Amino acid sequence: MFAVLKTGGKQYKVQAGDVLRVELIAAVAGEKVQFNEILMVGGDSLTVGAPLVEGAAVVAEVIDNIKADKVITYHKRRRKHSSQRTRGHRQKLTLVRVTEVLASGAAASGVKEAVGTAVARVAAHEAK
Repeated sequence: MFAVLKTGGKQYKVQAGDVLRVELIAAVAGEKVQFNEILMVGGDSLTVGAPLVEGAAVVAEVIDNIKADKVITYHKRRRKHSSQRTRGHRQKLTLVRVTEVLASGAAASGVKEAVGTAVARVAAHEAK
């Protein structure tokens, strides 16, 4: 059974046992998280959401929070200005291992929802 999930503005086709590098989510290593934005579930029969599949989820275990490879950006202004700038960026990622794909019954699983760090900060601020 496979599913197409959406997280961090990207879509991933996953099945049990897959290891993914997704945008940083608010979870620590060893925690179980649940992705609820499922666009499609396949297997014996194909279910396509409009836009999401109701009751479907993907449960995953967080392996680690990592950083991606460094991306270098270089800007040079030519001719009379003679200035240049080099900047580096390392995107923060979360490494997860998919444990199971749930076609239905996501609400009863009792696993914490996988949310991005920005959403978690806003929720923590509103809780105060």
